[in-house]
Amino acid sequence: MRILVTNDDGIHAPGLVAAEKIARTISDDVWVVAPESEQSGASHSLTLTMPLRLREITPRKFAVTGTPTDCVMMAINQVMRDERPALVLSGVNRGTNIADDVTYSGTVAGAMEGTALGIRSIALSQAYGWVEGRDVQWACAETHGPKLIQWLVQTGWPEDVLININFPDKPPGEITGVEITSQGHRNQDTAVLDRRIDGRGNPYFWIGYRRVRSDPPDGTDLRAIYDGRISITPLHLNLTEYRVMERMRRQFDETFDTTPHVPFKPDMP
Repeated sequence: MRILVTNDDGIHAPGLVAAEKIARTISDDVWVVAPESEQSGASHSLTLTMPLRLREITPRKFAVTGTPTDCVMMAINQVMRDERPALVLSGVNRGTNIADDVTYSGTVAGAMEGTALGIRSIALSQAYGWVEGRDVQWACAETHGPKLIQWLVQTGWPEDVLININFPDKPPGEITGVEITSQGHRNQDTAVLDRRIDGRGNPYFWIGYRRVRSDPPDGTDLRAIYDGRISITPLHLNLTEYRVMERMRRQFDETFDTTPHVPFKPDMP
């Protein structure tokens, strides 16, 4: 099985090494196309205002001066155009991509683009910083990732769905389970704009989040990670909320005045 590995932390990220290790436990046909520099928070963005440059590092390993979406497009349409991959692995991200994070995440976007191009795609993220002074537990993703991915591939999932896997900030032997979860909701009050002053007395800002734990509902990705379980969340590319759509259709048919609108024209002298 041909596998494409990408990420948003960049071509030199240790999480990309972890993703390669996971991929090579599944297949010998592994290709890497990742951003030349970090693209965290890039979401599903495309580079449209400047050219993309492709750099071959070693056979089957390339860097692209663009976003994770650019990388997947470049891989499918240029680097691997002779034979498309059967699976895209995006990650392993340094930090979780859970709850509202998925809308910002370049890691999830790499899997989104693979899915949009008709390829089964999985985003992988490793939580860290939940225990003071603990290094990133890449071994957690490396140990548990292969078996989960093999199960997912054998089980299958719909073409317009991507899989989002998050590993807790724990050593491999301390994982308390695996849970199929829904996307949670983060308390946005934890977002901060850290205002600082540069050497010339001008203000600048860092966007970040306070490390404050909430009390998320059972069954969500947030709760699973809080409780030390691996979270597997299927995400749909179609963002339509069908229940609201049907209600709005009924309300529109019942209450909207279809009389053509006549713009108001004041009397001219």
